[in-house]
Amino acid sequence: MKKHVHGGNIYSYRDCVDFSANCNPLGTPEGVKQAVVRSLDCVGNYPQVGYAPLREALGKYEDIDPDSVICGNGAAELIFSLCQAVRPKRALVPAPSFAEYEQALISAGCQVEHVFLREEEDFAVKENFIESLHKGLDIVFLCNPNNPTGYLYTQREMNQIRDLVKKYDLFLFSDEVYREFCYTGAPYISAFHLEGIEEQVVLIDSVSKRYSECGIRIGALITRHKELKKSVMKFCQARLSPPLLGQIVAEASIDAPESYMLSTYNEYVERRKHLIDGLNRIPGCYSPIPMGAFYTVARLPVDNADKFCEWCLSEFEYEGQTIFMAPASGFYTTPGLGKNEVRLAYVLEKEELSKALIVLQKALETYPGRTINE
Repeated sequence: MKKHVHGGNIYSYRDCVDFSANCNPLGTPEGVKQAVVRSLDCVGNYPQVGYAPLREALGKYEDIDPDSVICGNGAAELIFSLCQAVRPKRALVPAPSFAEYEQALISAGCQVEHVFLREEEDFAVKENFIESLHKGLDIVFLCNPNNPTGYLYTQREMNQIRDLVKKYDLFLFSDEVYREFCYTGAPYISAFHLEGIEEQVVLIDSVSKRYSECGIRIGALITRHKELKKSVMKFCQARLSPPLLGQIVAEASIDAPESYMLSTYNEYVERRKHLIDGLNRIPGCYSPIPMGAFYTVARLPVDNADKFCEWCLSEFEYEGQTIFMAPASGFYTTPGLGKNEVRLAYVLEKEELSKALIVLQKALETYPGRTINE
């Protein structure tokens, strides 16, 4: 299995424009910073048993019973705990997708089946995905909107998935960390509110991306399935609780003003257009228009995106700068896929995006393994 590291190693590099970043461009809400300062005298105490205030805040935000919420040290911990609790024999995971899904499933001894979403089809869900849901599965994984492609599932697709999950009595795992960032104008369709499979859905959420708090490591697993929740909690007992400051920060974040999220949304709409238009003007590059999250997967005219990204950091610079990108191969796990694709985040200011696009174009013109000739 390909080694995968969660998070970007930006600390090892200097003078690079970070296209891999995935934090809210407005930064952490001011009220959250004030909550941290007010709570500094509490760091000598153990965290509250059961983290009730945070669960109640999340329950209100998600419009669900707080007793359905488990908090963890980031979403990744909860994904692994879930897989250990369910111990599925067979799972279906779309690709490209968040690499920890497959890592967690394999660690639980699960056989993973894939449905490959194609760049030439703009990473859209096609009938082959629906047809891949079958009786022999135990659980289906979704990321909606998708990381890394930004694909957003439609009402029709979610209803088709619901019907087959119900028919075959499967668990439906839905990672909805990016659901606040959808650009179609239509209401978001959460798996948690699909009728008829209420106890079969397991939802994952996090404050990291929404409020620019990746460092506090707070995630939430939400399920109405009481026995499943008990099983997950057994694995969560391997640690005492999520960190105290993390709980305080997450709770304060949920009270952030609506203006914060609206400003973030509007910024992403503008930056998305700026990046996608710029990418598609570079010879040999192509990116579909993502309908959610704040990522896109772009095809580059290179022989190997992993090598190209490494070359940019170790051998290339333009006017004293280079670029830091995430090769898309790490989101497929199957060797050979995503070979000429990279994930790019559009969290930088438009001026910085413009500079980054110039550096990217110069890098592509210089790279020894480019696959087009001017």
